Amino acid sequence: MSVEVRLPKDGLEARVAGAINRLVASLARHWLALFNIAVAVFIGLPFLAPVLMEAGLTGPARVIYAVYAPTCHQLPERSFFLFGPSVTPNVASLEDSHAIPAGLSLLQRLALRFDGTPQTGYKVAVCERDVAIYGAVLLNGLLFGALRSRLKRRGKMPKMPLWLFALLLLPAAVDGFTQLFGLRESTWYLRLITGYLFGAGVVWLAYPYVEDSMEDVARGSSQGAAAANIGPQTGQKSPPAV
Repeated sequence: MSVEVRLPKDGLEARVAGAINRLVASLARHWLALFNIAVAVFIGLPFLAPVLMEAGLTGPARVIYAVYAPTCHQLPERSFFLFGPSVTPNVASLEDSHAIPAGLSLLQRLALRFDGTPQTGYKVAVCERDVAIYGAVLLNGLLFGALRSRLKRRGKMPKMPLWLFALLLLPAAVDGFTQLFGLRESTWYLRLITGYLFGAGVVWLAYPYVEDSMEDVARGSSQGAAAANIGPQTGQKSPPAV
């Protein structure tokens, strides 16, 4: 019994293959813009939540708080507040204004999920350190884009050594863990500084590797698209069916 194997034909299949390769090449060439847009949306939505609360649109606002809850503890005393008397309220001020019950433990404040009131204002949906981390990722992503062509003049993108990344991570780790275990209480500006260092380190550690990989993907996809667009050569016969 003979089995017939049909090879891909020039025409529709080639056009589809070429279109897919061109799409992949385009995405690979514009990966940084897509990353920066995604990060901008991700850091912008937490600030939209208190704006919606102030406008009386509590339903959409609480959806944002709920979506970000798995990514952040959202403790009120470690979050920025909008539309209130203080941008950085602490536990004592929240207790004095009767916004939260007095004497709650850390775990109880976590479970309370206090988002704010008209008197205190409404909190941003991620904590101060996360604001700094994601903000640093966005700002350094834009800076990476501005410097990318200069960094690539000598060939491959220069890479951050792991020891330097660990050095940038260390302040956030020390500040966060000493606070977590009750050894001390951090401040909003320390959370911003340590978070920024960590976010900047993530960009300069990871983005050069992503850039090199995306260059390879774009090059290969462009070649595939060009090959798919080449029709059969003059006088060339299609292989016989098997």
